[in-house]
Amino acid sequence: MSENGFFDSVYQVVRAIPSGRVTSYGAIARYLGSPQSARMVGWALNKSFSGGEFIPAHRVVNRNGLLTGRHYFGGSDTMKQLLESEGILVEDDQIIDYPSVFWDPVKEMGDADVPFPGND
Repeated sequence: MSENGFFDSVYQVVRAIPSGRVTSYGAIARYLGSPQSARMVGWALNKSFSGGEFIPAHRVVNRNGLLTGRHYFGGSDTMKQLLESEGILVEDDQIIDYPSVFWDPVKEMGDADVPFPGND
């Protein structure tokens, strides 16, 4: 799969995350069949800011519920503010009660919802 194809697939998954829920870079990578590509998911989300379409990248955190991508949002508290506006509690860049707001694309989307090469 090309980098652009992978990035587009990441964006499709991220658009599916419901408001008030979060997922991790690794969960997206596993869903896309590339479990070792969590860092590439982060690169895709970083690149999403240069596109014209809104991608709710603030809903993607690290595997422990930490806001590791917060510096890509312009202001130091922007990611936190976006999450809190959706009802997610954050303290010291850590999502409070992370397991209760975690959204797993493997369980929630199934295999056929995100078309990408190798998953048809």
